[in-house]
Amino acid sequence: MTGIGEVLLGTAPTTTAAFIVEATDDHRAYHRLRHEVFVAEQGLFAGSDRDDADDDPRTVVLVARTPEGAVLGGVRLACATSTDLGWWIGGRLAVAPAARTSLGVGTALIRAACAHAEAAGALRFEATVQPANELFFRKLGWVSVRTTTVAGHPHVLMRWPISRFARQAAAAKSALGGLLTGLHLGGVGWVGDDGAPVPDTDLVAACDAIVPAMVERDPEWAGWCGVLVNVNDLTAMGATPVGLLDAIGARDASFAARVITGLREASAAYRTPVLGGHTQFGVPAALSVTALGRASRPVPAGGGRPGQAVSLTADLGGGWRRGYTGRQWDSTSWRSAGELAALGGIVARTAPAAAKDVSMAGTVGTLGMLAEASGCAAVLDVARIPTPEGAGLADWLSCFPGFAMLTADEPGRAVATAGPATSAVCGELVTGAGVQLRWPDGVLTEAIAERVTGLGPAGTVA
Repeated sequence: MTGIGEVLLGTAPTTTAAFIVEATDDHRAYHRLRHEVFVAEQGLFAGSDRDDADDDPRTVVLVARTPEGAVLGGVRLACATSTDLGWWIGGRLAVAPAARTSLGVGTALIRAACAHAEAAGALRFEATVQPANELFFRKLGWVSVRTTTVAGHPHVLMRWPISRFARQAAAAKSALGGLLTGLHLGGVGWVGDDGAPVPDTDLVAACDAIVPAMVERDPEWAGWCGVLVNVNDLTAMGATPVGLLDAIGARDASFAARVITGLREASAAYRTPVLGGHTQFGVPAALSVTALGRASRPVPAGGGRPGQAVSLTADLGGGWRRGYTGRQWDSTSWRSAGELAALGGIVARTAPAAAKDVSMAGTVGTLGMLAEASGCAAVLDVARIPTPEGAGLADWLSCFPGFAMLTADEPGRAVATAGPATSAVCGELVTGAGVQLRWPDGVLTEAIAERVTGLGPAGTVA
């Protein structure tokens, strides 16, 4: 491999010798081993195998050491782009001759590299390997992409399959199609929407429950989010909020008061009154909120068609909620009522063909749901996605972002100004199913292979 976690232990099956794989800042022994293997032994490079990746401070080196500190092998992981988009390249996997037969050093280094890359937020991880090693990598789960040339010698470009978004979507949404069969949710044209138009009225209803563990751990924040997620659902359909109903479960009145504090503050901030609800004491923590809004012409999630442009409008202000780093981005709790109102009117002012607010399925999973409801697939351009400073792209695309709205419309139709939010065209709807990521080199990689919910297109009744 001239192209490929944190700690991986390996023990030889036929010897008592052991080794550990770890990241290191001292690359001298690794560089010496590389020179011995790729320059002196294999003749792949003339003079030196060093390149720009060795001087990039983002490059990570993993080495396999004996208990005495001797380096048995090493591999490096480098970012493929100047801006970190989650595209990593493994390279310069070198194993000392004495460690190639029985110790399993090469296997351990490859597995550690994959684990490290995914833990670091890799969304694309590739390596070029010599043809003789292609089958070995395939047995470890890698996929052959195409033949290529490195330093004038034939190689095979291989890719490690990363299923981060597919796993998230499956865990959050895949059971819905089977569970909801026969309920005819929303009716024809509204299957898969964030809310439901009430027949023969201009009312739109939405309902969300907050994860009980979050209610128990952070009751004030849970109360705030109970309002937030429902207003976002109404926003996605172009509806203006009218009021809220809440149902609270609490062990006692003191705990319920904390949940209600969050509800009260969010109700005031979003200018949406709590009209009533239900409270029960002596039970485990629970919270669900129902919202009502008005929209003369609701916007469906399933109104998209192949050829339409996909835009993401997101509030990039704020930061990770304390205790929820990488999972919840808080862009709302410090916004003024006027700013929140500007965010909440974006879909109504834009009137796109389709819209959906980013939910617990993350941006990629939510786009998959919009595409599924529209009877098509989607492509997302990773380099064009509005992303806040301080957030890795992988975390940003899989987190709950506070306020982020996906819209689909004919190319050239702009998204209306949304106060503090940032909008960008960052994808398109295409024929097929699932979601693909498009990279700066034009390559497409699979993010989600099939439908997300199983509810199917909005034009059918589940």
